[in-house]
Amino acid sequence: MIERHLPPPPATIVELGCGRFGGFVPRLRQHGYEPLGIDPSAPDGEEYRRLQFEQSDLPPHLDGLIACTSLHHVADPTEVMVKMAGSMGPAGVAIIVEWDWESMDDATARWCFERAPNDGWIQRRHEGWNASAQPWDSYLRTWASEHGIHSVHRLLGELDERFERVSCDRGPFFFADLDGTTEAEELEAIDSGAIQPGRIDYVGRLA
Repeated sequence: MIERHLPPPPATIVELGCGRFGGFVPRLRQHGYEPLGIDPSAPDGEEYRRLQFEQSDLPPHLDGLIACTSLHHVADPTEVMVKMAGSMGPAGVAIIVEWDWESMDDATARWCFERAPNDGWIQRRHEGWNASAQPWDSYLRTWASEHGIHSVHRLLGELDERFERVSCDRGPFFFADLDGTTEAEELEAIDSGAIQPGRIDYVGRLA
């Protein structure tokens, strides 16, 4: 999804929240891009900045910005979106992959719990839910509020204020954190109506 929306190399691309393994930066470098990964846990290297996105100095007139499941837990989405839009060149593209946690309804949660490994975040949510003695929806909203997890509705609203929406699609999200479950199997469960899609793929350009 991400590569097909990027401008051709040697475009300058920033990844917001590249994580400790560098996210897309190594692959972008291999394909001739000039990438920069920003994350408090970023690896060592000249193509990384180990700090919060809000505190970083960005290259001028960015050709693209990637944020993969990183916006839902930033401190202030408005501040981040303003900086994103202000850093873009006139043809810049924002590519956002996000978790729509509010779509994880009871049926979707149970489907995930049946397939979750014992040491992952999904299992921890299962254990937290069991301990809470609350309905799943109440537990999930309380957990999200306590951890400052922003809703996709808010994030999309902030994005649409500053970017012209090119596309916004939904798809499988959980399969990578489940035992023996492929993306195709999760998509089949979504298409059958058994579960809800948990991923948002947003592409926008400067308005």
